[in-house]
Amino acid sequence: MADLKKDFEQATKDIKGLAERPDNDTMLRLYALYKQGSEGDVKGDKPGFFDFVGAAKYEAWEKLQGTSSEQAMKKYIDLVKKLVG
Repeated sequence: MADLKKDFEQATKDIKGLAERPDNDTMLRLYALYKQGSEGDVKGDKPGFFDFVGAAKYEAWEKLQGTSSEQAMKKYIDLVKKLVG
């Protein structure tokens, strides 16, 4: 688990060094996997109707409900490797 957390933290740093910003769907996937990996299942109320970005982020994270933190971290690391690769 310690190695997984270390790899997860490294992937978080690696993604910030991308030359080009990924498309919105990929960004939402990264956000949701990061939140699920670091915080677990979604918490709090869904943002209001006019907060489009907040609502999209919430919904993306909510779709991962029940996914273990370890599994989300692995998927996040794999996705970052593909983007950086």
